[in-house]
Amino acid sequence: MDKEVDPKVLAVIDEMRLSGPRLTPVEIVAKMGVFDAREKPFDSAWLATGDNVIATIWAELVNVGAGGRWFCLESLDTQHREGGGPRSAHQVQRAKDRVTLLKKTFDADKGFRAVLQTNRVAIVELESNKNAKVSTRVRDDSEWHVASWNSDQLLAVLVRGPRGWVPSEEEIQAAAKARRKVADATEPEDEEPEQVSSPEEVQAAATDYVMRHFKGYGYKAEDVTAQNLGYDIEVSNAKGATLLRVVVKGTSSSVPKFGLTAEQNASSKSEPLWRLLVVADAVGPAAQHKIYKPSEVQQAPGFEAQG
Repeated sequence: MDKEVDPKVLAVIDEMRLSGPRLTPVEIVAKMGVFDAREKPFDSAWLATGDNVIATIWAELVNVGAGGRWFCLESLDTQHREGGGPRSAHQVQRAKDRVTLLKKTFDADKGFRAVLQTNRVAIVELESNKNAKVSTRVRDDSEWHVASWNSDQLLAVLVRGPRGWVPSEEEIQAAAKARRKVADATEPEDEEPEQVSSPEEVQAAATDYVMRHFKGYGYKAEDVTAQNLGYDIEVSNAKGATLLRVVVKGTSSSVPKFGLTAEQNASSKSEPLWRLLVVADAVGPAAQHKIYKPSEVQQAPGFEAQG
């Protein structure tokens, strides 16, 4: 949230927001060269044209060091959320993808482009609150780079601007302490028992999520599951043109795996608009989705080939 952002950082973001064109968070990334940005709205790092890496920098985590230089600490722990607690399979995959791309720039001694982002909920709730949406996202014209990478401590330091400056050990420790304090303050004293849902309940929740998602963007979404066409939802625009034919799969802690039916497999090979959309944590408060092309299905977390 804005109140968690250093005032100096927030002032720069506001200036960028007011001086630039009015674009959606996805459009900003797409215009930076990520062709499949609309299929990866919840990712936090992307590989753009020219082998350039683009990464989200959450303004709430940016620290202002000596001489006004910005830096932030990047956790390399892909298994746990910022606010504590285990990530879902989709969240783990997105975290691994981000770490891999950042490591790619570090190994190549290259910088990366950044989008600065503030959020509508506390930073530690980003992966556990269903209302966790982008408040402001702007393109940062200043290059960022990975200044240090410590696999043993699961910590990297990201710095904005020219190379040659790194935060002092005291600045790093102070930033880490402040970050832990915020996370600790949000940890519940007693966790509620985890909800156990049937496969039917998970699938129904996933289908409802997908219908609401597409309708929220102004598209028409028709549930055609009963017709056994090899896909569940047909998505079309206002003029009636079909955009996607989507198979929906939901996962949760009680239903971590899914497969494709024979009809769905056949449709994936014959239908050009066929896509797999997996909703992770479908019955929980932090449902999120990712779309896969037929050639990417086996990469989907939880996918299990049917014998």
